[in-house]
Amino acid sequence: MAKKEKVVDLKPTNINDEQLKSIQDIVSPINNLQMEIGRIESRKHMLCHEVASLQDKLQVIQKELEEQYGTVNVNIQTGEINYDVKADS
Repeated sequence: MAKKEKVVDLKPTNINDEQLKSIQDIVSPINNLQMEIGRIESRKHMLCHEVASLQDKLQVIQKELEEQYGTVNVNIQTGEINYDVKADS
């Protein structure tokens, strides 16, 4: 019996250098931009925590002012207290 010859598949195994460079020239900046977005999101997350912390501190001060002066509006530029006339009635 004769041996069967192996069928050779002649499909290309790689893209050419120009095609590879074209893909790399697009994928590389995409990766860099995605990393930058990650850094920005991380910074945003930290800033959101800082805002929340400052809001908590402001609430403490507002509570202290309310205990001392009642329900009032304070001009944060001048410190002037504006009493709500309707609340007193």
